Amino acid sequence: MSRNHEKLRVFHEAHALTTAIYQHTQGFPRDEWLGLRAQMRRAAVSVPCNIVEGNARGSTRDYLRFLYVALGSGSELQYLVTLAVDLGLGKGHEWTTLLSQCGDVVRQLQKLVDRMEGLTEGRIAGH
Repeated sequence: MSRNHEKLRVFHEAHALTTAIYQHTQGFPRDEWLGLRAQMRRAAVSVPCNIVEGNARGSTRDYLRFLYVALGSGSELQYLVTLAVDLGLGKGHEWTTLLSQCGDVVRQLQKLVDRMEGLTEGRIAGH
């Protein structure tokens, strides 16, 4: 079963969030480049990458596995943005916007996971 990640709103929002994270962490202090900044960027990139990779998988079960990884990374990123704000590294309304974007992506991923799990359970029940 071939899917197209380009048709998913959550993919586009995750991509936009990733580019925003890169832009907003650019000014982090040098001593955070290998710490919080790198971790935020890894978590951000993981979300759309796992959506893309999951869409390329043949089975719904594999697709769901990658969606769960994307969901976990999105939740991690949500925490890391909160941490950056609490540490004073992320200041201003744009960081509130980033936190809101994280929440939106996580909610959309959870809905997609729920929908795909419903399809999987329907197949199992129909067997």
